[in-house]
Amino acid sequence: MIIGLDASRANRGRKTGTEWYAFYLIKSLAAIDRKNHYRLYLDAPLSPELAEAIKNNPNFSARVLAWPFLAFWTLGRLTLEMIFRRPDVLFIPAHTLPLIFPRKTVNTIHDIAFVREQNLYRTKEMKERIKGSRRLSNWLIRLISLGKYGANSLDYLYWSTAFALKHARKIITVSHFTRQEILDFYPRTKPEKIAVVHNGYPDDLYRVLDKPEKIRAVQEKYELKAPYFLYVGRLEKKKNTANLIEAFAILRENYPDIKDKLVLIGDASYGYDEVKYTIEEFNLASEVKMTGWAEEADLPYIFNGADAFIFPSRHEGFGLPVIQALACGLPTAVSDLPVFREIAADAVLYFDQNDKRSIASVMAEIATNRNRRVELKAKGLKKASEFSWEKCARETLKELENW
Repeated sequence: MIIGLDASRANRGRKTGTEWYAFYLIKSLAAIDRKNHYRLYLDAPLSPELAEAIKNNPNFSARVLAWPFLAFWTLGRLTLEMIFRRPDVLFIPAHTLPLIFPRKTVNTIHDIAFVREQNLYRTKEMKERIKGSRRLSNWLIRLISLGKYGANSLDYLYWSTAFALKHARKIITVSHFTRQEILDFYPRTKPEKIAVVHNGYPDDLYRVLDKPEKIRAVQEKYELKAPYFLYVGRLEKKKNTANLIEAFAILRENYPDIKDKLVLIGDASYGYDEVKYTIEEFNLASEVKMTGWAEEADLPYIFNGADAFIFPSRHEGFGLPVIQALACGLPTAVSDLPVFREIAADAVLYFDQNDKRSIASVMAEIATNRNRRVELKAKGLKKASEFSWEKCARETLKELENW
């Protein structure tokens, strides 16, 4: 069987959540499946990282589909590919369907936060490489959607999700929480077409590391000084980063003996201005360190060098950094969201993500209660062992093969 796979997101240089999902799923499928043939569709030349991931499996090939525009590669160029060179099964792990697709098509939908909490997203116009292409794109989208949507980022999320739920033969979601949200907000979706396959994590990277010199070297690379609380994710409204900073200010005021700084790893996104303002308002410039995006090879050392991991997100489909933190033996506290109850159970502490004092209180408990830290580490390592990319790939492959 030929499985066509949109690998454009897996091929990105600066990957975050859904891009890492696509990358590690492809890497794991290449390791476990020698029966099927995989055709990777790319919008740019194959990266060295992705080439390394598939090099030992001769059943994997890459096809670069050139496209002159900055947007709508999937709706344009991948659609053309499906007309003239259609695979037996098409799998879209981290984006949306082309306009034309095989009867056997599978799409992963990671979350639908934009439906429940639209205020957490910024509407951006699509970029253009060729002058006038934005106007053409807007006209085409309005034509395709019968005037309902335009060529902007939020409309694209609404349209592409509804299109996938209607037309894909199968939908994979990364949590039971996301599956239920889809059924709640898109009640016409047939429940039996949605399968839940939890994410994994690279256990060769994220683990307890007894390498103090290497940990110090990575900390020096990013100018980090222990002790510190750690957050990994975009700096934005959806991740609730500004509230975390204000909670940290409350912590420092009420618990002066706690000397931990706050380290924020991740790129700036919608709401970053509020993050900067909060740091300035509470005079925390010397106490909060923002490194920007960090290389994944360095992240396990940054995790291992931290005192605790704090994740105050307002909405998640899964929450990869939480499992990564648990795998590194890091005491972890998270928002009291149903998805975290699903994937982390009692291996973490929970706080009200809308209550800054609740966040501060849980941070203080981790910092001051040694027995609780020991307990969380043991439970976290056990919980993390339940997840792996190999398991994710095997369950995904079952959905790709079972028709």
